[in-house]
Amino acid sequence: MKGKVAVVTGSTSGIGWGLAGALAEAGADVMLHGLGDPAEVERLRAGLAARTGVRVAAHQADLSRAEEVTRLIRDTEAALGGIDILVNNAGIQYVSPVEDFPPERWTAVQNIILNSSFHAIRETVPGMRQRGWGRIINLASVHGLVASPFKSAYVAAKHGQIGLTKTVALELAETGITCNAICPGYVRTPLVEGQIDSQAKAHGLPREQVIRDVILAAQPTKRFVEVAEVAALALFLCSEAARSITGAAIPVDGGWSAR
Repeated sequence: MKGKVAVVTGSTSGIGWGLAGALAEAGADVMLHGLGDPAEVERLRAGLAARTGVRVAAHQADLSRAEEVTRLIRDTEAALGGIDILVNNAGIQYVSPVEDFPPERWTAVQNIILNSSFHAIRETVPGMRQRGWGRIINLASVHGLVASPFKSAYVAAKHGQIGLTKTVALELAETGITCNAICPGYVRTPLVEGQIDSQAKAHGLPREQVIRDVILAAQPTKRFVEVAEVAALALFLCSEAARSITGAAIPVDGGWSAR
C-alpha cells in the first residue's frame, strides 16, 4: 500500500480503527475520521503515525450532512493527495419495533450509513478514474444480507449499501476501480458492547449468557469475529490479487448467513 492514500470513516474506534491501522501498517497514508474528543483523536493520530511512519491526518466531519462528507474528501486531498482507497465504515444503531421507530432516528441511520457512503463515493470516484486505480470498500454487515427484528433502519441501510456496492462496481468495471462490501457478523466493538449491556438489562441475564444465547444466537461459531480478520480481508481487497473481485458482498459472519 506504500504511496496510496486511504480514507476510513468512523475510524477512531472499533472496526474502523483496526482497518485504518492495518492500512497504515501496510504503508498507506491514512485519514482518520471520528467525532470523539479532539484531544483523544489527536493522541490516536499521533500514535498511529509514530508507530507506522506514514502520514496520518484526522477529521471530524459530521457525516449526516452531505456538505461535510464533501469537506472530508476535499480536506483529505489537500492534506495527503488523491484518494486511492475509500472505506465507508461509519455507522450507528437504533433498536425499536417499526411502529414505534422515531422518524428522526430512521433518518439519522440512513444518513450516517447509506447516504454518506453515496456522497463519499460520488466525490472520490472522479480522482480514481483519472488515476486509473481505486478501491472502494463498504463495511456493510451480515444485516445487509439477512434481517433481524427491531432493526428496520439499520437493516434497510445495510441492504441499501450492498445495492450501492453492486451498482458502483458495474459502472466502474472497466476503470481499474473495484467496489466491494464486507459483511461482518458480530464483532466485539463499543457499539456491540452497548447492545450486550442493554440486552442484559432487558432480559435480566448475566453478560456471558447474553453473549452466547442472545447476541451470538445466530452466529454458529459462537464467538465474536475479530477486528483483525475483517482488516485482513480489507487489505486483500485492496491488493492487485483482488483486482477481479468487484461487486461482491463477502460475509465474515461465523456462518450466520449460511443458515
